[in-house]
Parts: sequence; structure tokens; C-alpha cells
Amino acid sequence: MNDQTVQRAESLDKKDPLSSFGHEFEIPKDATGNKLIYLCGNSLGLQPKQTKDYINQELDHWAQWGVDGHTKGNNAWLPYHELLTHQMAQVVGGKDHEVVVMNTLTVNLHLMMVSFYQPSRQRHKIIIEADAFPSDRYAVESQIKFHGYDPEHSLLLWEPNPETGLCEMSGLEALLSEHDDSVALIMLGNSNYYSGQVYPIKEITQLGHSYEAKVGFNLAHGAGNIICDLHDNDVDFAVWCTYKYLNSGPGSLGGVFVHERHSASYDLPRFTGWWGHNKETRFKMRDSFDPIAGAEGWQLSNPPILSMAAIRASLDIFDRAGIHKIREKSIQLTAYLAELLAALNSDKIRIMTPLEPEHRGAQLSLQLRDSDRGLHDALTHLGVVSDWREPDVIRVAPAPLYNSYRDVHDFVQRLNQCL
Repeated sequence: MNDQTVQRAESLDKKDPLSSFGHEFEIPKDATGNKLIYLCGNSLGLQPKQTKDYINQELDHWAQWGVDGHTKGNNAWLPYHELLTHQMAQVVGGKDHEVVVMNTLTVNLHLMMVSFYQPSRQRHKIIIEADAFPSDRYAVESQIKFHGYDPEHSLLLWEPNPETGLCEMSGLEALLSEHDDSVALIMLGNSNYYSGQVYPIKEITQLGHSYEAKVGFNLAHGAGNIICDLHDNDVDFAVWCTYKYLNSGPGSLGGVFVHERHSASYDLPRFTGWWGHNKETRFKMRDSFDPIAGAEGWQLSNPPILSMAAIRASLDIFDRAGIHKIREKSIQLTAYLAELLAALNSDKIRIMTPLEPEHRGAQLSLQLRDSDRGLHDALTHLGVVSDWREPDVIRVAPAPLYNSYRDVHDFVQRLNQCL
């Protein structure tokens, strides 16, 4: 790579309408104070600089008011989660009453399956992608066993094409056709953590509903990364974490979407807790459970405010940048990455992620030929933060809010040096 390619990257950065947001994040540095090339937002997003202020506000609130902080001062804690609802709904494409921030990802997945996986002797099977994130598979298998069924028979795997490593709609259609009215639920991790492939939410939902199956998505790699349009795509439910592309900090709270057609489905089985109870009578303490309409009715406990403060700090940035503009830059930034990788003309690397924007997010999965993780370790030594997944994949994900075209250029330059 030469001065001309550097100039092009810097020119693209100057034209980038979101370039200023990069200055709002804490960029990790090496031992000598040089900024690292951070391409790991698909695993843990970077910290917004304003996160400390948002959390300190609540620490001061706690110090000043004690227990009365639930009802006094700015941003009283009792309704605090409501401060996040509208902005989060904008990110995932839901209506406000369809979205709530609560719990962590796998907890929410279990809560949703309690309601939306109701197996019968006829209809008891769940479809997941064959290479689902392990936690998803563990959760689904345990739900099947909890209801007295055997995953050997009740868990169906949407297998990828062995040549490409990608799942094809024809395979899902064949699976549904074969098992027909025995499928109760399709539960997919819409942006696959390993391949980076994005599954078409609308088409999958329509297909599942045509077989009278419920359809849910794990958006751990989708929320803040792609345009989900959960309401318009008619999804029954979705869950996601907020610490990847949503930059809320390690282990932070997740989110839930429940389509409004289920808002008043009070006969749906659910595990309940007092925070899902009617707000007007919640503190009378003697009432039988009276669920709030909408996604809030699935809440269990009063939320951890410090975690929610960190989510607020990130959602403020998303609100100012706009999810559609973020996605537009992401498409262009990752396309630029793919272009530079192709120019290396190396037979040691294959991009296994689809390159069409509608079939990928920010992440590209680089499959290595006849290699162990030595190449990844060499990149780490050169100041690149990426992600290794067994047996042979390096995941890189330029996040549009804080990564630049120059970051992408310099990463590929260092990759070429390692090769």
C-alpha cells in the first residue's frame, strides 16, 4: 500500500458525516500510548466518554437522596427504564410499547420461550441455525427438555451449504416442508456470530408464520448493527444484548421486543415478577398479578440503574447520529474493507461473510487456509484488536461510530505485513 491509498482513506474520512463521533469514544492504547486499531465492537463496544458522567449523575443522586432517589431528583429511578425505551425502539424498529430494556440476553431468551414455545404432542420442534452461538443452543435444548421432549427429535438444525459455510433460504424452506406442522418455533441469531451472515428477517418470519410457527430472533449481533424493523417485519419476539454494537459496557442489560399483537395476550404463560405488574397498584403489595400491557409486562425486577445509565449514554449517541445514517456508513466502511482485502490477492484468506450489504453487517469473517491462530496473534502484536474464533476465523468489525476509513486502511496494511 502506498501514499495514494492513504490519501484515499483520509479523503473518505473527511467526507464522512459521522466522523466527529469517533472523538466521543475512549480508544484503547498500547503500552507506549499509541492508539490501537480496535475492530472488535462485535464482541465489546468501546466506552463513550460521556458514560462516566451519566453514571456519576446516578452516584451523586444516590449519595444525595438515598432511598428517596426512587422518586426524587432528576431522572428518578422508579420510572428510569422508560428513559431508554423510545431511543431503543428506534434502534430495533419497534413501537415504544413493544420494547423494554431488562435483564441479560439469555435470561430474556428464556423468558420469551416460556411464552412463545408452547409444545404439544403434535407441534414441539424448534429450528435454530446449526452454528448458533452456544448459549442459544444451550437455552433452546434446556427448554425442550423442561417440557419433557428430547432435543434429538425436537431440535432441528438449519445447516449451512458445506461449500460456502452459509445458510440458504432453500434449506430452511426444505426443513419446514419436511417437518411441517410439528414446528412450534423458529429461533435464529439473525446475524450469525461466526460467519457474519445476516438472515432475512422479513422472509423468515413470513415463512415461519405460513407454517403457523412462532418466530423469534436473537439480535445480539444485529441491534445497533443492521436495520431490524422488528414491528414492520412482524416478528413475534426478539432479544438482544447492548454491550456489542450498542457500547453499554461488559455484561450490561439486554433488550426485549414483543410484537403489539401479543401486548394484551395475558393468557400467554410467562414467568412473572413485580416490575411487570400494573404501575398504579404495584406498591399495594397484596394484589394478584396484573400485567402491564406490552413488553413491560415481562419485566421481573427493578432494574440496575448504573447499568441503565451506561445504556442511556450510548443511546444518546445513537439518537444524535441516527441508526439509518450509522447503517449507511457501515455498509460503505465494510465494503471498503472488503475491497482492500481483495486487493491483497492472497490465497491464505477467504472472506466467508457475504459481501452483499443486505446479507451482512459490519463484520467480515476471514477464514484462514492451513493456519492456526498465529496470524491473529501477529496482528495483536502489531496493535490490532480483532477476534479469533476456532477453528480458523478472524472476525473484524469496523464500527461506524468510532472506526474510520484510515483504521481500515491501516489494519489491512498490517495484515499484509503479517502475510
